[in-house]
Amino acid sequence: MTAALFLLDAGRLTGATPGQTIVVDGAEGRHAATVKRIEPGEPVLLADGSGVVAECETVAAAADRLEVRIVAVRHEHPGRPRVTLVQALAKGDRDDQAIEAATELGVDRIVPWQAERSIVQWRGERGAKARRKWEQVVRAAAKQSRRATVPVVAELLDRKRLASLADADANANANVALLVLHEDADEALAGLDLSAAGEVVLVVGPEGGISPAELDALRDVGARVVRLGRHVLRASSAGPAAISVVMAATRWTQQPAADD
Repeated sequence: MTAALFLLDAGRLTGATPGQTIVVDGAEGRHAATVKRIEPGEPVLLADGSGVVAECETVAAAADRLEVRIVAVRHEHPGRPRVTLVQALAKGDRDDQAIEAATELGVDRIVPWQAERSIVQWRGERGAKARRKWEQVVRAAAKQSRRATVPVVAELLDRKRLASLADADANANANVALLVLHEDADEALAGLDLSAAGEVVLVVGPEGGISPAELDALRDVGARVVRLGRHVLRASSAGPAAISVVMAATRWTQQPAADD
């Protein structure tokens, strides 16, 4: 079984070298010592979100901390294309389920979207709390899947700001593929050639679907409307399913980009 991974503060592994000793404390240290019950001699992985992974051996364990020695250091580079999931807010924690699975599948950026037909509304402190929850869900999923990086959770967008973001992405990267999932689309996602894409942006609507006005606004900035298959998926499963299709056609066929 793969060694457990623990996330350190950003930049903590900058300049890390084999033989160096590191103390894992705080919430991660307590989780390692009291939940995972890591003992001396056990291997663990450390990451700080930058793409650096330290393969370590546990030297000592206390009630709320671990002391580990670095055995090897590797750098995991982002795969191509970069993948962004624009996830409409959904009820019943279905959006939480979507972003958790998306993280495990390798998504790089997650954009919460206040779609016109979203039942859930993020406003004021409630909205800030909900976004923090998304960040927690993503962080936990990144640890579970042993990722060297944690996907960015962007600010909440409405239709106009989503169209502006998509337009900015397209202007910054001529090879961005903006794809809107829609059950009535004629073009199949699985049939697209994404080999030249530098970034793939997948837009998933809420339970009530994407409105005609939203579709028009996204088409105006170059979006292609695509379908997954013959069946209609929930808001919790459409994004992960689409990410799987994209990854299978691109990054999962590539050799892992890592160096020592």
